Amino acid sequence: MNEPLKIGISIGDTNGIGLEVIIKTLLNEHIYKYCTPIVYGHTKVASYHRKALGINDFSFQVINQAEQAHSNKPNMINCWEEDVKIDLGTQNETGGKYAFLSLQKATEDLIAGKIDALVTAPINKHNIQSDDFRFAGHTEYIQEKAGETDSLMFLLSDDVKVGVVTGHIPVKEIAQKLTIEKIVSKLKLMNASLRKDFWIEKPRIAVLGLNPHAGDNGLMGTEEAEIITPAIEAANKEGAFAFGPYPADGFFGNKAYTKFDAVLAMYHDQGLVPFKTLAFNQGVNFTAGLNVVRTSPDHGTGFDIAGKNLASEASFREAVFTAIRVVKNRREQQGLQENTLRFSKFSRDRD
Repeated sequence: MNEPLKIGISIGDTNGIGLEVIIKTLLNEHIYKYCTPIVYGHTKVASYHRKALGINDFSFQVINQAEQAHSNKPNMINCWEEDVKIDLGTQNETGGKYAFLSLQKATEDLIAGKIDALVTAPINKHNIQSDDFRFAGHTEYIQEKAGETDSLMFLLSDDVKVGVVTGHIPVKEIAQKLTIEKIVSKLKLMNASLRKDFWIEKPRIAVLGLNPHAGDNGLMGTEEAEIITPAIEAANKEGAFAFGPYPADGFFGNKAYTKFDAVLAMYHDQGLVPFKTLAFNQGVNFTAGLNVVRTSPDHGTGFDIAGKNLASEASFREAVFTAIRVVKNRREQQGLQENTLRFSKFSRDRD
């Protein structure tokens, strides 16, 4: 349990702040007590970013595969051979192409069990699109590669945890995508994650309404009465401990979230706007419900500040430590369960 975990890191868009926050995080020697970082990218690209930041006392140990990773050092797996033209702060096809190559190799190693968790630096959801990547984002890509039918975008901080029912879809499609089954599935994923990944025995989950004033008794919409409330009731019958639906504005305005272990929002901005207001540069995006562990920082590619040494590594660093914590929590819980089973078998054998 005390051996440092192998944490894979994808570099994100090569023209963004991904490598900046990665390098700044790995400059802190404290992190090597807890993990062995393996970055998927290329040393020449990393060197370009390092020089742009004016950082001289840092370098990656090049390895060919995760099994060769050196402890107490930042490791790099080169995922391509050709030279890459870096245009810091520019959104172009090159940034998306190499972001995908990094993510692809890191995900392969994650699924194969060669790394214990994956932390993904930000991608641009437009320029990464290709024949090999036709997904709304990291979450959907890793979910498919992990062979799962559902997952939960779960934003985490010390003060609040927020998940969303619908993720990266247009606002005009939200209402038609909401179903009782979908909400129940997200509630079950959230409840299971809080118990397994964060050791909250009986998590209390708040559920937000879709419409203003949570529908105002049908005056502003019927989704609350027809979909959300039945979903809450169904999830509670299956072991969740959910409440609502609550009007989103008042719920965050009067800090009602402090009375719950997590909040389930109906759509992306309903959950992420208040979350980032409360926890920006400290929060973590965690993909709950998978048999693998993936986290990321709560910010984007930061094209406007790329190469200017202005990006904070706080959220990325927290994403690394969250990944470590979740892996260890899962393993410890599995160990306890196995010990319980062995004890039960021993007791039966004695009888």
